[in-house]
Amino acid sequence: MASIRVEAAARKAKLFGDLVMFRHTLFALPFAGIGALLGARGLPSGWDTFWILAAMFGARNGANALNRLVDRDIDFANPRTRLRHLPQGLVREWEVLLFVVACFVLFVVAAAMLEPLCLALLPIPLAIFIVYSYTKRFTWTCHYVLGAAIGGAPVGAWMAVTGKIEFPALLLGAAVALWIAGFDIIYGTQDIEFDRAHGIHSVPSRFGAKMGLQIAALSHFGTVVFLAASGIWMGLGWLYWLGLTVTAVLLVWEHRLVSPTNLTHVKLASYNINEVVAPLVFAFTLLDTLLR
Repeated sequence: MASIRVEAAARKAKLFGDLVMFRHTLFALPFAGIGALLGARGLPSGWDTFWILAAMFGARNGANALNRLVDRDIDFANPRTRLRHLPQGLVREWEVLLFVVACFVLFVVAAAMLEPLCLALLPIPLAIFIVYSYTKRFTWTCHYVLGAAIGGAPVGAWMAVTGKIEFPALLLGAAVALWIAGFDIIYGTQDIEFDRAHGIHSVPSRFGAKMGLQIAALSHFGTVVFLAASGIWMGLGWLYWLGLTVTAVLLVWEHRLVSPTNLTHVKLASYNINEVVAPLVFAFTLLDTLLR
């Protein structure tokens, strides 16, 4: 009986891991690590590291589950997303809501365990998480609201180890926000016709695939600029700059994979390549920090 319960719990955990696309934690978590590394000017304490990880788990997965819950009707109507968990009935709405609440409670507890400023400013990211899920219903800037939500990761981690917000943290946050928005715009090119037919707002549905991809490229150029500005401000070494160079090459490759007339490789360009970008920047930043 106990083994059956364990297996059932494991299956449910896998379902929720797939629901929130847990592997996409790779988009935000490494940049939180960069914020902590640069804020601490070295390795943060074990206490800070643990609670930053807890905060990231709660914030990221709670926000993603909330988005799935809010968008369940849109996902059901869209042939591309109809097989997601809620439209299929693989998980129940109340289960997802309970998961959201549990994740956000963890986020609050983790913030309380860190510097007081983290808890004081907590309503800001929570508000962004909630508002984002509705933005596609009224504004094409939804991609940038998503970027702001995830761009808070390095800023929050910086606050967690320093107790204050400093200019380099904001540079990192801006870099992440533009990076996220850029590849989310690329991803959105898949749904132009559906979005226009159903009144869903996005950069591609508003401006078309050609201009949408140009806006995405400009956003990613901004990412490189802000990461470079962070490196200059912090006086980082050659390893960081090597990592930034490789990142820039990956972003250029990403944009060469897609065009208005060929969207075959949208998933590779918007997701797979970017799953490499954040860990890569983190790895080179960590090495630069440890070897200086």
